[in-house]
Amino acid sequence: MDVQGISAIVTGGASGLGYETALALVDRGAHVYVFDLAASIEKAEKVDGITYVEVDVTNPDSVKAGVAEAVDGGTGPLRVAVNCAGIGLGARILGKNGVHDFSAYTSVITVNLIGTFQVLALAAEAIAQTDPVDDDGQRGVIINTASVAAYEGQIGQAAYSSSKGGVVGLTLPAARDLASKGIRVNTIAPGIVDTPMMKGVDGEFRAQLEKSVPFPHRLAKPVEYAELAMDIIGHDYLNGQVTRMDGAIRMSPR
Repeated sequence: MDVQGISAIVTGGASGLGYETALALVDRGAHVYVFDLAASIEKAEKVDGITYVEVDVTNPDSVKAGVAEAVDGGTGPLRVAVNCAGIGLGARILGKNGVHDFSAYTSVITVNLIGTFQVLALAAEAIAQTDPVDDDGQRGVIINTASVAAYEGQIGQAAYSSSKGGVVGLTLPAARDLASKGIRVNTIAPGIVDTPMMKGVDGEFRAQLEKSVPFPHRLAKPVEYAELAMDIIGHDYLNGQVTRMDGAIRMSPR
């Protein structure tokens, strides 16, 4: 699908994977509505073709308002949504301080899985109202973000792996549910990516992480996620798939 002249939503787009994806979409002629929290938007670089919208993906009313802005913005039909918003947590089920904090577990599930579903569903509702773009009846594409932790969750990743495993499990039924509306649904499962969260990692540990990747021996670049997202959007027969972007890494227990 060609993104020239369309509108797109990218959640968590003020930095990292989402920001690079927003730039890639703008570079190809789309107008992007970045959904993020106010604190993140304040720090984000302002770019022509990107409209920042304060949205809490865990709040359905907030998501509805954001989608409405993207639909009514006069920047072209909404045809793409890319879910990059997410949080992480490191905690064992039975740790030094006792049982895993239940509210923390709930927060990770709420942002990473329920937030993804709410954006997917409400964006799909809007995309379904557009005219098809081709003879197959295609109207749009939704891309979600999982993680290799969905498959090889490490010690301390019970919450994160649960949330990302849910995103993986959502992919095929969502693609099947939305097939009648001409909306494709795919998921990217990144490995270790050099996002802002990695800036605090010391050099020795970073070198160990890079060495653990079979090839190439480095962390993934956020722009590589964006490139893959654009490939998925452009490949009209790719649907219901989870694509690992991980340099062939298989995570060890710790």
